[in-house]
Amino acid sequence: MIPSEILKKVRLIEIKTRHIVNNLFGGEYHSAFKGMGMEFAEVREYMPGDDIRAIDWNVTARTGKPFIKKYDEERELTVMLIIDVSASGFFGTGESLKSDIMIELASILSFSAIKNNDKVGLLLFSDRIEEFIPPNKGKSHVLRVIREMIYHKAKDRKTDISVALEHIQKVIKRKSIIFLLSDFWDDSYQQSMKLINKKHDLINIQILDKAEITIPKLGLVKLHDVETQSSIWIDTNDKSLQNISPNNIRNKNDIIKKFCKNNKIDFISIDTSDGYLKPLEQFFNSRIHRY
Repeated sequence: MIPSEILKKVRLIEIKTRHIVNNLFGGEYHSAFKGMGMEFAEVREYMPGDDIRAIDWNVTARTGKPFIKKYDEERELTVMLIIDVSASGFFGTGESLKSDIMIELASILSFSAIKNNDKVGLLLFSDRIEEFIPPNKGKSHVLRVIREMIYHKAKDRKTDISVALEHIQKVIKRKSIIFLLSDFWDDSYQQSMKLINKKHDLINIQILDKAEITIPKLGLVKLHDVETQSSIWIDTNDKSLQNISPNNIRNKNDIIKKFCKNNKIDFISIDTSDGYLKPLEQFFNSRIHRY
């Protein structure tokens, strides 16, 4: 039995994200992600303004009037959401944790997909496969996806992106749109990411918190690593620490950004305190103008 507070959270996220989809991203999603091909619809009489390259010469010769072949986009797509549920997601210095932002983003993408009659699937991972829901259509299916994202308690704390990507390679045979949501505190992903991007359309979405980039000056602070379960005391006023720690994280960010650019993989960077609407809108617009 699912607790009532979880169902309430699902309902609140549904209301918030469906509103965003209906007002902002419904049309952009359809334009940004093309169908897998074109299928024949009908032959009709030529009208001024039609593309002459579409003329069906056999029918035209038979009837004595120009006719064209009309095709419709074979629209149905499959969207896979790969969500990092490792312990580092439960961090946030603003109103929302990184994991909260991931759930809202995944919900927006899910409702955008079903609005266009596309399928949605879910994979939750840490350093193992936590849960897999095969792609399907419909509102009830998307609500199940959202519920599992909220309700799931990860069995492991660390991150291994390659495990998730290798699993998707095995179970998803048809070319799909894959959204990978993570903070990317992992070094194991490069080879598996290259392989999956050859077959599928991979979009990496990185969710970060400003405090991970710039350490606030709070004096002596005890830091606890939720993934390794280790703790350490640091002096946040120490100038050398202020330079070293952010640089390590920036180096990791530079690596993933450069890797994605070199391998033509879409990359979206989102800060928990700045919101996700603008970066998401910029991404959709860049995809639309690419075609």
